[in-house]
Amino acid sequence: MERVTGIGGVFFKARDPKALGEWYKQHLGIDVQPWSGAAFDWGEGSGDPKGVTSWALFKDDTTYFAPSTSSFMLNYRVRDLDAMLAQLRAAGVPVDEKVDDGEYGRFGRAMDPEGNRFELWQPPAEE
Repeated sequence: MERVTGIGGVFFKARDPKALGEWYKQHLGIDVQPWSGAAFDWGEGSGDPKGVTSWALFKDDTTYFAPSTSSFMLNYRVRDLDAMLAQLRAAGVPVDEKVDDGEYGRFGRAMDPEGNRFELWQPPAEE
């Protein structure tokens, strides 16, 4: 059985992503970059796999989370995106047909029973 191996990212909507990013930078010390997000490296200890969790703000009228109307979307790391998507489809979970492949890995999306869209991310193979 395929399973999630970690949180790849936390994305949420904001009326003013730039201003909210500045608020998080000032009050929580998050190193918000010009793309309205930050990256948290983890697992750098002895024997731990290295990874990253993205944190990003999206304009409140984004359609990236659609068809969900939620103000957030989680991105989950997986080892085998195709196997996970097939497993979800077999269970009757609504899964987007489109899979994105690029330099940052492979991405697929689906919806939970409460209408929250989530993203599945298979990081690129290490060289």
